[in-house]
Amino acid sequence: MPHPTILNTPDTPHRLSIEQLVQDLQTDPRSGLSADEARRRYEQLGPNALQETRREGWPTILLRQFTGIIVYILAAAAVLSFFLGDTVEGFAIIAVLLINAITGFILEWNASQSMDALRKLDTTPARVLRDGRVREVSSEDITLGDVLVVEAGDVVAADASLFDVNQLEVDESALTGESLPVAKDTQIPPPDAPLGDQLNRLFKGTAVTAGNGRALVTGIGQKTELGKIATMVEEAERSATPLEAKLDALAKVLIWVTVGLAALFLVVGLIRKEEPVQLIETALALSIAAIPEGMSVVATIALAYGMLRLAENKVIVKRLSAVETLGGTNVIFTDKTGTLTQNRIEVDTLQLPGGKVGITVDAPAGKLTLVDGEAGLLESETFDKLVQVGILCNNADYDLADGEAREVGDPVEVSLLKFALGAGRNPEEIIRQFPRRAEKAFSSDTRIMATLHERDGRYLVAVKGAAEEVLDRCTSVDEAERKTYSDISEKMATDGLRTLAFAYREADTRPGDNFADGDLTYLGLIGFLDPPRTEVTPALQSCREAGIKVIMVTGDHPATALTIASKVKLIEPGEEIVLTGKDLKPIDQLSEAERERLRACRVFARVSPAQKLDMIDLYQQNGDIVGMTGDGVNDAPALKKSDIGIAMGLRGTQVAAETADMVLKDDSFASIVVAIAQGRVIFENIRKFVLFLLSCNLSEIFVVTFAGFLNVGNPLLPLQILFINIVTDVFPALALGVGRENRGLMKDPPRDPKTPLLDTRDWRRVVFYALVITAAVLGVYFIGTRRLGLTQDEGNNLTFYALSFAQLLHVFNLYSTQGRPSVRRFFANEITRNRFIWYALLVCVVILVLTYYVPFLRDVLAIRPMTTVELELIALAGLLPVVVVQIVKRLAPGL
Repeated sequence: MPHPTILNTPDTPHRLSIEQLVQDLQTDPRSGLSADEARRRYEQLGPNALQETRREGWPTILLRQFTGIIVYILAAAAVLSFFLGDTVEGFAIIAVLLINAITGFILEWNASQSMDALRKLDTTPARVLRDGRVREVSSEDITLGDVLVVEAGDVVAADASLFDVNQLEVDESALTGESLPVAKDTQIPPPDAPLGDQLNRLFKGTAVTAGNGRALVTGIGQKTELGKIATMVEEAERSATPLEAKLDALAKVLIWVTVGLAALFLVVGLIRKEEPVQLIETALALSIAAIPEGMSVVATIALAYGMLRLAENKVIVKRLSAVETLGGTNVIFTDKTGTLTQNRIEVDTLQLPGGKVGITVDAPAGKLTLVDGEAGLLESETFDKLVQVGILCNNADYDLADGEAREVGDPVEVSLLKFALGAGRNPEEIIRQFPRRAEKAFSSDTRIMATLHERDGRYLVAVKGAAEEVLDRCTSVDEAERKTYSDISEKMATDGLRTLAFAYREADTRPGDNFADGDLTYLGLIGFLDPPRTEVTPALQSCREAGIKVIMVTGDHPATALTIASKVKLIEPGEEIVLTGKDLKPIDQLSEAERERLRACRVFARVSPAQKLDMIDLYQQNGDIVGMTGDGVNDAPALKKSDIGIAMGLRGTQVAAETADMVLKDDSFASIVVAIAQGRVIFENIRKFVLFLLSCNLSEIFVVTFAGFLNVGNPLLPLQILFINIVTDVFPALALGVGRENRGLMKDPPRDPKTPLLDTRDWRRVVFYALVITAAVLGVYFIGTRRLGLTQDEGNNLTFYALSFAQLLHVFNLYSTQGRPSVRRFFANEITRNRFIWYALLVCVVILVLTYYVPFLRDVLAIRPMTTVELELIALAGLLPVVVVQIVKRLAPGL
């Protein structure tokens, strides 16, 4: 064979004949490549493996914890503290940075790389034709032009075009999302056929479930469909989550506040010709007061606590910020197979000559439940014979020994055995009563399967197959009836059901070799469907009430997708619109009218992985927060591209699980609704503790600034401010962050993703709360220094404890007002019911007591002994802001 100079992967191999491929790939389908030629091509084209990407090592993850605007400001404050000789203050700031970094590092360390999982699909052995003989080689050694030999049980090692098929069926669900195994043939499909309709092709990573075949390898490694998906996974960008973006935006606001106040304070001080070192120390105090040091720590712990609660509900969160992101999700793209459905084939509809019956099957319980139709049909002789034929014309096995179901064989044939058990029949007993004497296997030519059985000297022929083929062999059916039954079969297929027709014949003498070719009695049709999950419908209703739009995006057949969407009530009557991959243009080519048409559609079928990315991008460009569920290899790029990727843990591929942000251990869509509710709780908690921290920190700024402008001294030392920020602020904020209150959150529409973490009304509250606390604290400071004659150090002492106590009690102002506030609401709300609030207050009070009695803490914070009058002033400063805020809330409920 001549040595090929250049070999390229065909762009559209499904459109090329085998003769053309043989010529292009310079190979021989009868003998395959020679060993020498295969080695040369291996050297030229490389191994049949996915490209390796670098793992994100622990140093990278650790360094990422030290990035962010707040981190940079705190680091600068620590450096300045050391420069000014305040080493205790510098070390305290560093401790805050380390606590946050260690917490974030531990929680992110177990994040996995999707490319590793893709590579694990790459290590199976394969059989190829080399030098005219079938040889087993490593999948990496397969090259273009090899003749791939496959049979039931094999995992396809490369993309290939079939030229020899013998009852070959392949499970492509991981790649296309289609539930049923696909029957392969050698016919060239239409040029624009999607992957699911390219029946003449084999794809890397799919599984052969029946039959055998041979195919020419047309794509290896990164050039396979699996490789293309791997490339998309690698290249898909994951932008910052909404929470990360909102916290960054808030940090930028705080930077400008800090810089502005510090600069103003310095300018005023220099004009007054004050001591520069003292001015710098006060400016540093302002900087420390402006930045809520505990915000990132509390946010991290609040999200981590949410992760633990979700784990209790079988939701594993791999990416910390994904907890909050899911709470803001307003669009969910969901796969069909395994997410909305049970990913198994069941008998759904019976079309007997006497009428139609809809049923559900419970094989373990031996029960059939009538969904619609006449119950009498299930007691007819025709029904009994249909069950019997379904058992006998069958090569599958289904065993319920020890309560564990064991399924072997074609999923449709397994479902027939389960159907028989549900009808109260014992398949094993019937098979013993009617021993098999002959079989006509299903083929693409006859499109039927037939078996011959004997009992007590009489013979029974059992037949199943395509409706038109079975009807042609039924002599008792006239032309009009044949047309009617054919139309019914087509209608069932249009409704998304896979249909099989059944017939039989009884004879006193053994029929000849062509025992299935005629004189059959027609029994009816059975429609098979991957049944919906029972919990999906109420979960979708919850999404609808919460203002969340759910869209099905699947690689399955359009009719099947529409049927499932209707059954689970994803769409309402009148919304029966389904768009396929053929209807989708690249996103940059869409007009505004076409974009609106896409956004109006709720069901998309025969969609490729690249088109899923485009659909997600379309909604993200519109400002939506997009969640994506999936379980197959084909879903991996979209899972990564979406704001929140949700993988199925039971039936999902490892690729999908490792690419996603969260994994559902029970594969239940209902668990997504639980996670969304938890995400909304987390966001509300974060908003509350940010309100708390900012109002407390702003009160510190006001205390220092107003005192400086009034030239009455510095009522707070920088280290006292830092202590308040990392102790008496953080513990109540943390308690707010782990609250469980979620009443009514799933009845409201999702928040606008474009709105900031705090809106205008929230900022008004922050300023109002801070002014009230400031007024109370400076009030007692003035009383202490001007009326009681306290020294500057004693005034610092009074202000420190007064501000600490006022901020601790301020937590009771943060309850949600449902309707007009009332006295009863103040004493019974999510704050007072949160046991962590009480724990936090107790801890903080103990710490404050320790600062007074422990010599080391007393010296570091410059604490002086206090009189009873000072303690009374501290209590007044703590209680007064709460009273004032509650009065104003009743007078102005909108505040």
